[in-house]
Amino acid sequence: MTTRATRSPRRRSVVALAIVLVVLAAFVVRLVDIQVVNANDHINDAQSLATGAKQTLYGARGEIVDTNGTVLATSTLLYNVQIDPMLAVQGIAKTDADGNVVKGADGEPEMIGWPDLAARIAAVTGQSAADVQKVADDAVAENPESRFAYVKQYVSTEEYRALADLKLPFLSFPQHPSRTYPDGAVAGNILGFVGSDGTPLEGLEDLQNQCLAATDGTRTYQSGADGVTIPGTEVETPAVNGGTLKLTIDTDLQWYLQQLIAEETAHYQADWGGIMVMEVKTGKIRAIAETPTVDPNDPGASAPDDRGSRLLRVAYEPGSTFKPVTAATAIEQAGLTPTSTVEVPDRIEFPSGAVVNDSESHPTENLTLTGGLVESSNVAMSQFGTLVPADVRQDYLQRFGVGGGDALNWSGSPTAGFSSDSKDWDNQTYYTTTFGQAFTVTPTQVVSVFQTIANGGVRLPASLVESCTEPDGTVVTPDEPDPVQVIKPDTAAQVSQMLENVYAQGTLAQDINIPGYRLAVKTGTAQVPDGAGGYKDGLYMTSLAGFAPADDPQYVVLTLFDEPKTNRMSSANRSVFKKAMMQVLTHYRVMPSNSATPLLPVMY
Repeated sequence: MTTRATRSPRRRSVVALAIVLVVLAAFVVRLVDIQVVNANDHINDAQSLATGAKQTLYGARGEIVDTNGTVLATSTLLYNVQIDPMLAVQGIAKTDADGNVVKGADGEPEMIGWPDLAARIAAVTGQSAADVQKVADDAVAENPESRFAYVKQYVSTEEYRALADLKLPFLSFPQHPSRTYPDGAVAGNILGFVGSDGTPLEGLEDLQNQCLAATDGTRTYQSGADGVTIPGTEVETPAVNGGTLKLTIDTDLQWYLQQLIAEETAHYQADWGGIMVMEVKTGKIRAIAETPTVDPNDPGASAPDDRGSRLLRVAYEPGSTFKPVTAATAIEQAGLTPTSTVEVPDRIEFPSGAVVNDSESHPTENLTLTGGLVESSNVAMSQFGTLVPADVRQDYLQRFGVGGGDALNWSGSPTAGFSSDSKDWDNQTYYTTTFGQAFTVTPTQVVSVFQTIANGGVRLPASLVESCTEPDGTVVTPDEPDPVQVIKPDTAAQVSQMLENVYAQGTLAQDINIPGYRLAVKTGTAQVPDGAGGYKDGLYMTSLAGFAPADDPQYVVLTLFDEPKTNRMSSANRSVFKKAMMQVLTHYRVMPSNSATPLLPVMY
């Protein structure tokens, strides 16, 4: 028989077991929630609560290389020497050769004091022992529990290794990425530079930051009271390096042309000078040399205006270098040929009251369209050009790039284009647009005009960047505008032949003669605005543009001087153009021409 006395303990046991099972079930549910359902959230919470320190792991900014793979910009690691002042001033225990702590007669560890340790650090960093000691002493004086101060920032790898060999537990060495440019000022005008904090500030460093920028990682850990990292507490998110930016620039050619333009600019006492080289069949820019320029390793050593690229940030009236555009327009829209003629005095007043002058006095001549280019006659080109309606002429100028910018999309690129629409052209502008005035262009657009003529009338987008190779090896090429057939191939051939005659029959022949090669060229002497609605007196932007070999065009070269003083006309560009073109043809081993320039009549 079961009595009440026997039932009571059994009931209590059942109830107790049930309670235990309920509690156990609750723990299991909670454990599943912690370890499975919300595991990531709890891991993050635990790390935020348990982690004693967090260190940034810097990714390496990507390299910039030239078209041949030569490194123009790369990243190195510098180190910040970081100290725990509270631990440092306590000194450290002396150890023997085996790393055992040396104890004194009283059984206590023998200590190396902070002044001696500061002297060891100073011997590596190049500071005085007193200065190093003061870092920690001052920090502790301000806050006895201070755990952070800098002994020195941006030390080299060699210094870092020497300091690490001291095995001082109160020192740590966070990495700091640094940018270096192995060739100094070579292409510095377009490479740009970065700030001390790694922020891109100028040039391609800034424009192509999406390719070059690294993604930093982190390292979190716990450390003991002695500053030593506790094993097993490290959690690391790796950094991702930046991509490799490949340019169209040829470093060797760029170096030579920078030396050349610096020498010639000084000789003619110009405010600045530049040379641009473009490959005819690709639109790739192989050199943008200018002076003054910048060494991106030390941009502060250059004046602010010299730290970027003037060639990519200047707009000017091109003058006579755009007369070939007028010739092409007249051939296609007025039915002219290279031998079409017009009567040319040295000054002409049109019925509208507009007046056009040639640069030099001369008797009245019957010049051909070719002769208008050879003699660079404003009077001739204004008469030939205005055989075409103004709106059609403006359309052709736009086809050649006026007002349309370029594919480089350079930061700070100027607003260039027409001063007014063709329907609003005044009497003078109606004529001056035929010889490169009343609108502005960039040097890149001038080079593009000659590339178009040399390339059978097809304008290719100018390019400076070939590709970006991402960290995983993916190669990304830039999106570029499609080629444009600006003029007919036959028109381009005729204009090209006329430009050859500018070289062969004009005053340039002896000065820029390159034996064995046919050249097609045109000079430009552009007036410089005075900022008050007029032009500076006797000061010009002078230029010379051309391509070679004219019978099989490979490269366009443009030389430019801003306000040369010892020779104020475009003849100042002859020497630099010849030397630059000779170097280009030699550097790329371009074969000489195997024929002579067909001579066209200049006048009748």
